[in-house]
Amino acid sequence: IRLGRIRTAWAGRQFLATAGSGAAGPMIPGLRAAMVDEADAVLIDEGVVPLIIARARRADEMGSSYQQDARIAQILDEGPDYDVDHVRRKIELKRRGSHRCAQHFKDTQDPIFRAVRRGEELVRNALVARHCYIRGHQYQIVDGRIVIVDEYTGRFLADRSWEHGLHQAVEAKESLDITADRETLARMSFQRFFRSYPFLCGMTGTVADAAGEIEHVYGRPVTVIPTNRPVIREALPLRVFRSAERKWTAVVDSILAIHAQNRPVLIGTRTIDASEHLSERLDARGLEHRVLNANFDKEEADLIVSAGRAGSIIVATNMAGRGTDIKLDDAARNAGGLHVLLTETHTAKRIDRQFIGRAGRQGDPGSSQIFVSLEDELVRHQTPRPAEFFKRRSQSEELKATRPVRAMFRLAQRRAEARARRSRASVLRQDDWIEKNLPGG
Repeated sequence: IRLGRIRTAWAGRQFLATAGSGAAGPMIPGLRAAMVDEADAVLIDEGVVPLIIARARRADEMGSSYQQDARIAQILDEGPDYDVDHVRRKIELKRRGSHRCAQHFKDTQDPIFRAVRRGEELVRNALVARHCYIRGHQYQIVDGRIVIVDEYTGRFLADRSWEHGLHQAVEAKESLDITADRETLARMSFQRFFRSYPFLCGMTGTVADAAGEIEHVYGRPVTVIPTNRPVIREALPLRVFRSAERKWTAVVDSILAIHAQNRPVLIGTRTIDASEHLSERLDARGLEHRVLNANFDKEEADLIVSAGRAGSIIVATNMAGRGTDIKLDDAARNAGGLHVLLTETHTAKRIDRQFIGRAGRQGDPGSSQIFVSLEDELVRHQTPRPAEFFKRRSQSEELKATRPVRAMFRLAQRRAEARARRSRASVLRQDDWIEKNLPGG
């Protein structure tokens, strides 16, 4: 029996090593059964994440090339030279941009740029790193190296790196030492790995929305088990603001009001940057609080214990959204229980529900409320035109959460969910092809 996180699963890596080596016999006992906690996170959200066996290559010779690309990316102009697709995280070089790149390639002695197409590919990587990968959002710098932040859990993924030179492009953008590029020897998606188990089961509180996908991909039905005690958590109305600045002001005001009732407050933010920005605002108002994000992950257990105490204020990323049972003390329970405040909607409604579900557990009292703005990342990328329409139409800083306004935010979320589903379906087709056509697949 092996117990542990799948991202460092001994069984997964050993199974991949066996498949990749073409060994006649198994290196480990055959896969029999897997029981997955937080099943939707592992099987759905992380289903397309690959288990990889790789080796380092090109330790030094490419370092100067990535740095040169970063310099070229800085002098190109968005619009005249290239367009940015933030949703797909892609760059389209225009004719003028290609011409300017070619001019710079002629001025460098680096042989990699003699192939113009390869040079443009590296420049596009540098532009993607510049516009679509932001420190405090997709990654953080820890001890002089890039560490990826999981957008679903808010945790550091210290054992992962981006592929196809993107990781090195981000390092060059941040003026860090360039790590060796890695050559993939074998790879397998979590999706394919778990489908290899004859017996697969799991548990989670938010898989119902993805029941169809679970059955299609893994051939497993989803059964909903009623809660042991009735949920008495109160869902307060959605609050919508014209600008992010006004939203943050209202968030702090709301925290003050709840704190005055001696209730514990858990505030959910999407990114490390957002959690630290809110922390600065709370400091400015003299509110004692604690922050839970990937920068302070070693303090997680202590923070969770204190989160249910009367009057406590915890600002957290998605780290507090899964597998977290916050126990209330008597004073907090008598004051009305834990209040969960989300400062932005996530790319999947399941993640919002996970975070909100920290309140009102085991029949305890509690409440939740979501604050959003027309400048939030999700609506800027998924529904920019409707957001701009409501922004022009509104004369006040806070909009009424009318049906059309709520529909716009839900549409933005559905578009993000649909894009993620398409990505997973593409990986599933690739996995099916590998199993049918490659030896040992």
